[in-house]
Amino acid sequence: MTSAVPLDKLHDDAQAIFTQALKACDVPTAFDRHLRFEGRMLYRNAESGTSQAPISLENCKRVLIIALGKAALPMLQTTIERLPSRLSYRGVCVAPSIPRKRNWRIHYYEGGHPLPTEGSFAAARDALKQLRHARKDTFVIFLVSGGGSAMMELPLDPRISLDDAIAFHETLVASGATITEINTIRKHFSAVKAGRLAIAATESPKLTLLLADVPLRDLGSVASSPTLPDHSTRAECFSLLERYHLLEKFPQSVREYFESLDPAASPENPESHPAFSNAQVETLLSNHDFLEAAVQHARSLGYPVVVDNSCDDWDYHAASHYLLERFQQLQEAQPHLCLLSSGEVTVRLDGPSGCGGRNQQFALDAALQLASSPKKNLAVLSAGSDGIDGNSPAAGAIADPTTVERARSYGFDPDASLAHFDSCTLFTALGDTVVTGPTGNNLRDLRILLARNEVSR
Repeated sequence: MTSAVPLDKLHDDAQAIFTQALKACDVPTAFDRHLRFEGRMLYRNAESGTSQAPISLENCKRVLIIALGKAALPMLQTTIERLPSRLSYRGVCVAPSIPRKRNWRIHYYEGGHPLPTEGSFAAARDALKQLRHARKDTFVIFLVSGGGSAMMELPLDPRISLDDAIAFHETLVASGATITEINTIRKHFSAVKAGRLAIAATESPKLTLLLADVPLRDLGSVASSPTLPDHSTRAECFSLLERYHLLEKFPQSVREYFESLDPAASPENPESHPAFSNAQVETLLSNHDFLEAAVQHARSLGYPVVVDNSCDDWDYHAASHYLLERFQQLQEAQPHLCLLSSGEVTVRLDGPSGCGGRNQQFALDAALQLASSPKKNLAVLSAGSDGIDGNSPAAGAIADPTTVERARSYGFDPDASLAHFDSCTLFTALGDTVVTGPTGNNLRDLRILLARNEVSR
């Protein structure tokens, strides 16, 4: 005889799957899987045994490290610890915070996210200055992770102020556009995106190490592609500006900048620039690694696992409806189940918002749908691998069929919380937020749907 396990057990299992997946995606371990130094030779893909030619640093007098994004600090520390001891290095690092113990060889900046700050501008100016002084005997290592689009920023038009750049980013984030679409527009605005960091050090040999918070087919969207050739066109950019009615929402200086551009004036072959002839790229970690680690831990807990990433980049309501319906269909054949879905959902902000982000918005929307079928024992977790969901201190939240009833007993109106994008307040009161603190990583989001039966004897 079987019976559904208690909801608190499902909550614990969902938390464990998410937490263990994070632990498995360790930056130093990933670095050692992909790269190793032997003297002044750098070997790539050591784990897979592929025969890529090693990178020789024999003729390099110094190394210049440019680190940006949410994982900038652990990526920087890992790289420095593995550099040959006699190799001189300097660098620029822009991260969510400045470490207490600083390396005197590195210029540290605190960048903003999701909106740029003065630190974002200062880091961009410093990085460009140092890169423009780099020559053939300087080996440049770019350490790029998600969040870098805002953390390192500088408009191509110097007349655009920081306040107007902030308003530009804020409008994009609230537009409902996908991250790839947002980054396409950013690439045509910024002096450090669309490969322009690499172009600033045209003569130097370069290696970009990525932590990919985008699908592997779209690596050019990581931090809006500061070091890779850009394949987006101005025509695509202007099409997006029109689709989301953005020009009229931008500050005047930003609007005038875009209106001054020729939509047809995009390079035909980005790879033809000499800056990319001596540039290589290695992806240390991706959302695939994060998802696979979650699959393995869910199986270790005894769950049959189904992966469905169909709703990546969907609106949060459409995504929650789809995944709950998909889960119900799967349960007809397998009541005991874990459904995993990775990627990101979109949220369009139409007015003032409270505390929360896309993951808690998704979880609350799922809770409202589950309230109509309280007999089902089902837990839904949605959380971000960076540990930060929107403007909240949480990574995400867990919902179940009792969430709405419990919230109302605490005096909340869940429909109003959803409408005002104030989901964190509600989930915090219920004790159902997922809190990790900033993880120093960024491999997109994970949604976990769980149901489990146990055998009674």
